[in-house]
Amino acid sequence: MLPLSFEFFPPKTEEQRRQLARAARKLRAFRPEYVSVTFGAGGSTLSYTPETVAMLRRDFGFDAVPHLSCIGGTRAEIAELLGRYEAMGCTRIVALRGDLPSGMVRGGDFRYAADLVRFIRERHDRHFRIEVACYPECHPQASDFAADLRHFAAKVAAGADAAITQYFFNPDAYFRFVEAARRLGVTIPIVPGIMPIANVEQLKRFSAACGAEIPRWLDRHLERFAGDEEALRDFAADVVSELCRRLSEGGAPGFHFYTLNLARPTIAVLERLGYLPLRAIG
Repeated sequence: MLPLSFEFFPPKTEEQRRQLARAARKLRAFRPEYVSVTFGAGGSTLSYTPETVAMLRRDFGFDAVPHLSCIGGTRAEIAELLGRYEAMGCTRIVALRGDLPSGMVRGGDFRYAADLVRFIRERHDRHFRIEVACYPECHPQASDFAADLRHFAAKVAAGADAAITQYFFNPDAYFRFVEAARRLGVTIPIVPGIMPIANVEQLKRFSAACGAEIPRWLDRHLERFAGDEEALRDFAADVVSELCRRLSEGGAPGFHFYTLNLARPTIAVLERLGYLPLRAIG
């Protein structure tokens, strides 16, 4: 079975904290290689990611890995966070450019994720394993596929150890991207990001924002199941598990699930793929 990792987002309310705890408790039974925590940027929310990383490490025994977005941040702020994560015992970082937080006009000291990767290597040498993002269907702000691929290769040249893709539903997009990256000399593992389908309208909003394509056939089928949640869950799990099978057969090195702090949609996919939970874990 291929290695698994799960992505969570930092909760901001008590109900969100309970939801994350429920999801973490259930997903822990599938023994992920690590879990990542997305970046809360701007003002008081900056502490949410470190606090969530610490909680997941302490309460659930995960190798919890912080996302670190550099846009809008100063070198001093990023250095402080890196020191905090090292002291916490973290040995991985997901290094991202990110988006400028709403209301902020200052771009910060880093322009690209490659600059952040280089900064981490300069300050911490090989202490952190660095994961970076990539986009099989092209970053929505990139001028074209070739330019986006060059930006990815620059992150690798700066010192990235592995990459996680944006989610997609067309396996051929992943295979084409990996092949193109290999032609540029990129040799690091490129792990497909997997989005279980839990809420159709939410999926459409996310996909429009991040440039992930929902194939026409999939969109039509999702519309057919409007109002029938059980049928939608079964269909969605079948679609995503078949995607994972295709990726596994084609040589993908693992799966990174975007859980949205929900356990059930991810577990439905994992069970179809033959992953068995460790029942001894409560």
